[in-house]
Amino acid sequence: MISLSHYIVLGAVLFCIAVAGLFINRKNVIVLLMSIELMLLAVNTNFVAFSRFLGDVSGQVFVFFILTVAAAEAAIGLAILVLLFRNRSTINVADIDSMKG
Repeated sequence: MISLSHYIVLGAVLFCIAVAGLFINRKNVIVLLMSIELMLLAVNTNFVAFSRFLGDVSGQVFVFFILTVAAAEAAIGLAILVLLFRNRSTINVADIDSMKG
């Protein structure tokens, strides 16, 4: 049987993979956005696990709000990436850092 500790370990492993993705790859903006999304999913996994364990639905309702923010973040982030790629012809983070008006 799968217990609460299994879900907590799964969430911790996903979160650690996302943090490693942020620190290892600092050049590609798409990978950075995917790492942030993975962090949010790890937190959602823990929210659902604790909500199920405690018998309270407030954690599951909070997950819907986090998913809404994550979807908005992904849409806005990808729109910014498309504009940067059109203007600079690259999505390298080092090139974005040297923006001049």
